[in-house]
Amino acid sequence: MTVTAATGDATTPPGSDHTDTGRAIRNTVKGSLGNLVEWYDVYTYTVFVSYFENQFFDASDQKSTIYAYAVFALTFLMRPIGSWYFGRYADRHGRRAALTFSVSLMAFCSFIIAITPTRASIGTFAAVVLIVCRLIQGFATGGEYGTSATYMSEAATRDRRGFFSSFQYVTLIGGHVLAQFTLLVLLSVLSRQQVLDWGWRIPFAIGGLAAIVVFWLRRTMDESMSSERLAAIKDGTDTASGSLHELFTHHWRPLLLCFLITLGGTVAFYTYSVNAPAIVKATFKDQAMTSTWINLAGLIFLMLLQPVGGILSDRIGRKPLLVFFGIGGVCYTFVLIMVLPQVTDPFMSFLVVAVGYVILSGYTSINALVKAELFPAHIRALGVGLGYGLANSVFGGTSPLIYQTMKSAHMVPWFAAYTTVCIAVSLLVYIFCLKNKARTHLDVELGDAFTGPAAAGRTPQQ
Repeated sequence: MTVTAATGDATTPPGSDHTDTGRAIRNTVKGSLGNLVEWYDVYTYTVFVSYFENQFFDASDQKSTIYAYAVFALTFLMRPIGSWYFGRYADRHGRRAALTFSVSLMAFCSFIIAITPTRASIGTFAAVVLIVCRLIQGFATGGEYGTSATYMSEAATRDRRGFFSSFQYVTLIGGHVLAQFTLLVLLSVLSRQQVLDWGWRIPFAIGGLAAIVVFWLRRTMDESMSSERLAAIKDGTDTASGSLHELFTHHWRPLLLCFLITLGGTVAFYTYSVNAPAIVKATFKDQAMTSTWINLAGLIFLMLLQPVGGILSDRIGRKPLLVFFGIGGVCYTFVLIMVLPQVTDPFMSFLVVAVGYVILSGYTSINALVKAELFPAHIRALGVGLGYGLANSVFGGTSPLIYQTMKSAHMVPWFAAYTTVCIAVSLLVYIFCLKNKARTHLDVELGDAFTGPAAAGRTPQQ
């Protein structure tokens, strides 16, 4: 069954029935599981980097940790390219095909990393293989975000669009949770030295195997792109779908807005969810299980907050949550970065991180939907993916590397200031460029998320 995503009919349909809701749940589960596996593969690298870095880089080099994080940052250069390729592919061949392709690429590279000989066996070629695999995974991840955001928003019921769309970040964060849980299990059954020697290969192998199941699940998802548009693309009457010319000529304003919405959010996301756990790990470096439990509990808390934010946005609108994040991020980032390294009590460490996650959820729970609402169906996957990919590449992916570099230079306060300024820039965009409960392209195509006289007759906000 095809979920119609672009009818051009501005008439608000009646409320969602049980059939619509059941279909939305099934498609959300299938789409989310793929998202979970793909982001598990992404975060396996950051969670296990301290255990395998010396297997690929010279252990005697004091900058080996910076090199390892530089590889993480380097993969983000591929995200805009992946966003362009998979966005165009999704807008011209359907969301399901693009999502299936991206998870297959990710799984293949995880298998390669899992079986790659170490530096001791093949020298610097080990680092080359790691870099190539991570570049390909960055390419696949760039396609996953925009296409997944598009699919989840189109497959959702109109009156629960925020709730269903929030599961993109439930599983995105869930991938990090799963990677942390894998580390916890390995540390429970293996010695630290065994994990350093060969145990780090296990999580990469798991990611590759899990993707085989996801490949089948994604092939059974409903297609959210209309059959009429797919037919028009196939017979050559639709040449605008997935076109960069169309995007830059007619939709450059929402593209710029998508970039600016992402800017502060992506820096905050990697600062709060990657750098903060790294700080906890460094603080409790002699208590590996303690730091792992703190980080795991914190990420589970962040994951559970996402549907709460989605439901709240369905009631009060998207803008208030983004403004909450922006104000909270500006006020709290210095506290998180500067105070957390001084906290040696496990519960207080968790509490400091948890407060940051409450603030971060104002962005993470709804940002994908907010971006999807900016674009019409024929250019949505490309617009969302490219706007996100560019901001994520320049600002988000470099955040862990900038932190590690500034930490080594004893300039951590400057990193906190940098993160705060980035969030402040996006906060201004949230306040002055977004309208709360304004009619969007998804409302025109699928019906108003916010019903009532005020919602009728308005044109999509751009």
